[in-house]
Amino acid sequence: MALKNIVRELKEMRDGIGNISRRSFDGKHTSRRRGRSYIAPEGSSSFSALVIEQSRWANLPSELLLDIIQRIEGSKTTWPGRRDVVACGSVCKSWRAVTKELVRTPEQCGLLTFPVSLKQPGPRDSQIQCFIKRERPTGTYRLYLGLSPALTGDMSKLLLAARKVRRATSTDFLISLVGDDFSRTSNTYVGKLRSNFLGTKFTIYDSQPPCNTSTQSNYRSNRKTLAKQGSASLPAINYNVATISYELNVLRTRGPRRMQCTIPSIPISAIQEGGNAPTPMEFSSCRDEQVAPITISKEKKPLVEFSSTSLAEPLESSLKNKDALVLKNKAPRWHEQLQCWCLNFKGRVTVASVKNFQLVASAEACHNVPMAEQEKVILQFGKIGKDIFTMDYRYPLSAFQAFAICLSSFDTKPACE
Repeated sequence: MALKNIVRELKEMRDGIGNISRRSFDGKHTSRRRGRSYIAPEGSSSFSALVIEQSRWANLPSELLLDIIQRIEGSKTTWPGRRDVVACGSVCKSWRAVTKELVRTPEQCGLLTFPVSLKQPGPRDSQIQCFIKRERPTGTYRLYLGLSPALTGDMSKLLLAARKVRRATSTDFLISLVGDDFSRTSNTYVGKLRSNFLGTKFTIYDSQPPCNTSTQSNYRSNRKTLAKQGSASLPAINYNVATISYELNVLRTRGPRRMQCTIPSIPISAIQEGGNAPTPMEFSSCRDEQVAPITISKEKKPLVEFSSTSLAEPLESSLKNKDALVLKNKAPRWHEQLQCWCLNFKGRVTVASVKNFQLVASAEACHNVPMAEQEKVILQFGKIGKDIFTMDYRYPLSAFQAFAICLSSFDTKPACE
C-alpha cells in the first residue's frame, strides 16, 4: 500500500473516531471548538482506544510499523503536514510507543511536534522562529510558529496563548495550549507569569515541576497529603521556575530597558562544553494526578504557590543558587545618524520599540563558559507591525519559557522607562 494511502486512511480513521467520541460527549456536555492549529494534550478516551485496538492497524508487524512511521516522520518536517506524525501517535499504544521513540526533541531536530516539545529546550545551532499576535480588546497574546503572519497566513501553527488578568497588586498572564480556555483547572493550562505592583519583577510559574527526581518525588508526596486533607490549594499549584527583573530608572535617563532573567531550573553548566539542559519527556500537570475530588470553598481563594515547608525550602535555596542560568539583555549601540539605540536583529525586527530586546548568557570567569556561548543570542523579541512581534529562541530555553519572558515586556513599567 502506498504511503499516501496509509496516511489518508489514518486521517479518516482519526476523524471518524473523533466524530464518534464527539457525539457521545455531546449527550452530556457542551464541547469547546478548537482550531486545527491546536496541539492536543496527551491522553485519549477509553472508548476511542478500544475502537483503535480492535482495528487492523494495531496488529501490523513491528518492522513494517517502524518503516511506515519513519517515512512519515522524515517527510513531514513542517506544519500543517506535521499533523500526520501526531496522527500516527494517536492510532493505538503500539503506534504511540514507536512514534515517541522516533520523534526527536527540538534540541536534536529543531521541530515542534507534541505538547511536551513546548517544555523542551530548543536547538543548539539555530533558532526556532515564531511570532506573537496581541489582541488588545481581550488582553490575549497568541504565539504562532512561523516567520510572520504575512508569510504563513491562516496556516500558522498556534503553540501557546496567554490571557492578561489585572489584579489589585499584580498582573497575571495565564498561559494555555488553546486560545479559549485559560482556567487553571483545565488540562490545557501550562503555567503563568505574575508581576509585582510596579511591574519591575516577574515570576514564571510552571504547572509541572522541573526535571529533578527528588523534587518531583517531594511534589507528588505533598500532593497526596494535600488531597487526603482536602486542601483547597490543590487545583492551583504552580512551580516557580524563573524570575525576571527590570532595573529601575530613577533618574529617567534615555535608553533601553535593562532586564535580567534568573532560571534556577536550568543550571549554568547547560551552556558549558558538554553540558545538557533538563529535558522533560512527558507532558503533565497537577490535574493528571489520580486524587480524590475536592470541594473548593468560594470564600477562600486557592493558593498559587507552595505553602508546604518541605517544598518551599528547596525553592528558596534554588533561587539563591549561584549556579543558576542568568540571562541579561544585550547592550545596544547608539546610532548617530538615526539618533536611536540599535541592535542587529538580522532583519527579524523592523519597528523601533522599547519592548525590543536580545538576551545572552551572563557568566562569571569561574563558570568556564566559552566566550562564543556568551555572545550567542538565546532569545530575541521585537516589533514588526501593529500588535505583531517576532520571538526567536534557542537552547537552553523552551518555547514556554521564552514566551513567558516575552510576555513580561508587554506589561506597563513606568518606573523603568
